[in-house]
Amino acid sequence: MTTSLADHLRALPDESLAALLQLRPDLVVPVPADVSALAIRAESRVSVARVLDGLDQFTLQILDAARLTRHPEEGTTSTDAVLAMATAGPHPPAPTTVRAAVDRLRARFLLYGPEHALRVAGSVDEVSAYPAGLGRPAAELDARTAALCADPAKLRRTLLAAPPSARAILDRLAAGPPVGSVPPGALQAPPVGAEDDLPPDATNGGAPTGSPIRWLVDARLLVRVSGGTVELPREVALLLRRDTGPLGPLRTSPPSVTAPPREPKAVDSAGAGQTMELVRHTEALLESLAADPAPVLRSGGVGVRDLRRLARAVGLDEPATALVFEVAYAAGLVGELDLPGATTSRYGADQQVLPTGGYEVWRAMSLAHRWEQLARAWLTMTRQVGLVGQRDDRDRPISALSAEAERAGAPAARLAVLAVLADLEPATAPTPDEVLELLDWRAPRRSRGREAAHREVLAEAAQLGVTGLGALTSYGRLLLADVTEADERGDDPLGLRSDAESGDPSSAVRALDALLPAPVDHFLVQADLSVVVPGPPDPALAAELDVVAEHESAGGASVHRITTASVRRALDAGYTADDLHALFRRRSRTPIPQGLTYLVDDVARKHGGLRLGSAGGYVRSDDEALLAEVLADRRLESMAFRRLAPTVLVTPYQVGRMLIALRDAGYAPVPEDTSGATVLSRPKTRRAPARASVSTRALDPLAAPKLAMPRLLGVVEQIRRGDAAARAARRAPAVVRGSAARVAAGPMPAHSHSEALAVLQQAVRDKALVWVGYVDAHGATASRLVRPVSIGAGYLRAEDDRTEMLHTFALHRITAAVRED
Repeated sequence: MTTSLADHLRALPDESLAALLQLRPDLVVPVPADVSALAIRAESRVSVARVLDGLDQFTLQILDAARLTRHPEEGTTSTDAVLAMATAGPHPPAPTTVRAAVDRLRARFLLYGPEHALRVAGSVDEVSAYPAGLGRPAAELDARTAALCADPAKLRRTLLAAPPSARAILDRLAAGPPVGSVPPGALQAPPVGAEDDLPPDATNGGAPTGSPIRWLVDARLLVRVSGGTVELPREVALLLRRDTGPLGPLRTSPPSVTAPPREPKAVDSAGAGQTMELVRHTEALLESLAADPAPVLRSGGVGVRDLRRLARAVGLDEPATALVFEVAYAAGLVGELDLPGATTSRYGADQQVLPTGGYEVWRAMSLAHRWEQLARAWLTMTRQVGLVGQRDDRDRPISALSAEAERAGAPAARLAVLAVLADLEPATAPTPDEVLELLDWRAPRRSRGREAAHREVLAEAAQLGVTGLGALTSYGRLLLADVTEADERGDDPLGLRSDAESGDPSSAVRALDALLPAPVDHFLVQADLSVVVPGPPDPALAAELDVVAEHESAGGASVHRITTASVRRALDAGYTADDLHALFRRRSRTPIPQGLTYLVDDVARKHGGLRLGSAGGYVRSDDEALLAEVLADRRLESMAFRRLAPTVLVTPYQVGRMLIALRDAGYAPVPEDTSGATVLSRPKTRRAPARASVSTRALDPLAAPKLAMPRLLGVVEQIRRGDAAARAARRAPAVVRGSAARVAAGPMPAHSHSEALAVLQQAVRDKALVWVGYVDAHGATASRLVRPVSIGAGYLRAEDDRTEMLHTFALHRITAAVRED
């Protein structure tokens, strides 16, 4: 007697059923109504594809062995049959390894049933069409090919007669996949009298047959399945695989890494140096944006010209600048600000990109905390930065921050690459090719076609200091473990807890702090008025240097320079000459050069010698000779000054324009208010609205939420109650369906998922209208009157008579069905 998957699930104890839901969390989104709904969802195409994506290469090959050894009529196999096929090659794996792979498949219910009668879950054949890369049996393809394969001796003779070019095609198809496209004209007969350089066919009297593909089709070694496609029969491929085994080469463990481990201290030192560079480059980029915000393109993102400008300001190439830009945006340090008025930017957009208010908070953090915020944002952002600069499907360039660079699978790709490095011995630096081989073994379905993205992850991790010398750093390993553990726990779904905000540094921050040089609160003033900071400055010192000095170079020791303009800027910001002298004496560990003292005193003596106000504008000074000099200065003729009094000049222009013109001419004026008090001119900093960092996002936004075992046991209890209610409804007396019954008692839906399926299947046969109740993607319940067309592959396809539209419903989301009779 055949037992369904639902019956097997019902027979499981609660702990085993909860373990299945833990391995396949997508099965509880939404919570199934009963065990039958759970079984249908477990065999649906989407759920099966998701669980297959997480299996390693060897486990997938053992699943293929189970598919290939199924009885053609009963559809079952056995552990012994799987073991026999898996160990049939020249280098058989250990039986315990094969049995362990079978246990993994049974734990996920890709295989279910007793060991002597295992069944393969539905939809596995749909998701993976060709088990082990083998085609269909010859009997399913062509009768004459089946007759050839039924005679092993004749089949071997035909293979031996194949020309070298034809044999190469067979070997390529035998390795999988077994289907191939045929070039135009390859299957046509050659013109009469044409010469053929291939050996004659031993089965047709020695007549030449044209191209190699034509030869193979005529010899029944290939079967033409459509106009331009051929398929290699399974029996032919198995004969060609006699040296490797029916499943091909089996690798029970991941490939090894040949590179010896590096010195851990060297790896951490290299990575820590790169973290300092990342923070410095991020700060430089944000300061450049603050000084000259980048306009947002009408199509979204930042233009190529602005990215190049930022690259020159930061001192990086454009791809590296794009990475820093994208990570800063993901960390909430960059945002968009609406411009007043319409379309005022040079690109016709009405938004600009500039630092947010969170930038000020970030600058006040320690160096390790700043790096952690950036690295966490990189781990979780759904952006593939490597796409910036490439062209989309409409041949348009993909710009930074544009929607075209969004990739939902980007966090999972970063997690996969870093997990490979984390599973190796510490300080091991595999080559990119070795990393790709490891990824291809660990999750071949998920890594296939993503080689370029995985190489980008390695390059980005090196630029961000997560890796050093090609190996995962110790603090990078701690950060990855912390983020992964929080993602698996799911104990902060709203992202309300933050170590940085709570003041409790994470283990990664503490480890990085120990590697970075301690922040310094002093500098060294040189005779040429350069200021050397022998290490990373603390936030207070950095803020003071931004005001009193010009930045010249960065590195382990940054260099600044004190100039006339920087001193005047400090005086404009409210410092006095005495304040500046005190600051240099307090901060400098070297004697103050006499030239610096003279510079400060000289600029301070001239500073405020001219006073500006609004008349249109006026200039006043107690020094009549100075006003006479201004009036006679030809560089200021455009200001149209005229003397009102011996100590006052007036102009029709506003104070702001006068201030710029006088300073450009070498004077040091200051503005004043109506009472004559000096107006300090510290510039107002424009900031975009604050944005939240994406670092609270799950590493894999496509994955279902992971629930703890107590919650899973509660879900199991809910499913059991629904199943008991469904069985009780089936045992209840039958109800009369139809319009008369609904008039008396309203619509009567099916009381269980299986009963709803029965109603729908009958409606398909009768082409009847049915009210379908279902749970939509947002978890809300709804109903629709439709005419079912077909049921299959886990979906109901039905037509709405009113709109003449075809709708598709996932069967596991259907909660009720009642006929409209």
